[in-house]
Amino acid sequence: MRNDDESGFVSRTIPAPDGLRLHARDYGGESSSSSLSPIVCLPGLTRNSRDFHDLALLLSRDPVKPRRVITLDARGRGLSAWDDDKSHYNLAVEAQDVLATCATLNISKAVFIGTSRGGLVLHLLAASHPDILKAVILNDIGPVLEKEGLGNIRDYLNRDRRPADWNEAVEILRENHGDAFTALTADDWRDMAQAIYTYRDGKIIADFDPAIAAQMKSLDLEAPLPDLWPQFESFQKIPLMVIRGENSKLLTTASIEEMARRHPGMRVKIAVGQGHAPILHLGDIPAAIRHFLATI
Repeated sequence: MRNDDESGFVSRTIPAPDGLRLHARDYGGESSSSSLSPIVCLPGLTRNSRDFHDLALLLSRDPVKPRRVITLDARGRGLSAWDDDKSHYNLAVEAQDVLATCATLNISKAVFIGTSRGGLVLHLLAASHPDILKAVILNDIGPVLEKEGLGNIRDYLNRDRRPADWNEAVEILRENHGDAFTALTADDWRDMAQAIYTYRDGKIIADFDPAIAAQMKSLDLEAPLPDLWPQFESFQKIPLMVIRGENSKLLTTASIEEMARRHPGMRVKIAVGQGHAPILHLGDIPAAIRHFLATI
């Protein structure tokens, strides 16, 4: 069951390079070990810092090696401001926002966890600013995006069904993702709803600028998709772990195998009974993350 979502962290406001207001949660702070690199978590396309809340509590309150954990609301998501210039919702701008966040919070090097789009941002940072990456965990993302997975995302964003209450929010998520997330309990589905939706102006709404979804809705899947293999090569000297949802349609086993061939030290964890993208505080995933962190 989700912990109290409003405790265990300090809210930080960070100015982006263009002045837009960004929001992040800062877990641990002074109680964490200063000898350990902090962890910075980057969410997916329409997701926000709340996705990482329970994992951040586990890592920041570790009885042996507590770490500072930063979970970021990318621009247009969560408590970060919406951008008037919708063209700024792109990977290059969001990568600069990550660098600005780290600079403001005095983080010169960190372990980064990137879920889906957050992992794509990390591909760009690996190519442009590898020195900031102590280690990387890619959550159900790699240099190749499968059209089936992108189509699934586009389709459920196109449905745009708005819940009347929290029970209906859970029902919508089950309809969209139930086949892929067989491991989730009733409490897990409610936790997911509370991470994705927010209560605003008397209504339950998805917690992101609708312009972000509009970009995805207009995606042409008949056109060839570019890959990020050149950027992925930049991870070669960086400790790397990849988590794949067992039922993911966005990251295939074939892609994982090719990633491992190009990065022989890469660790792989399969999230059993989960799809895109795995919920990181469930099952044995936290133990796998802790084991990876112990090696760097």
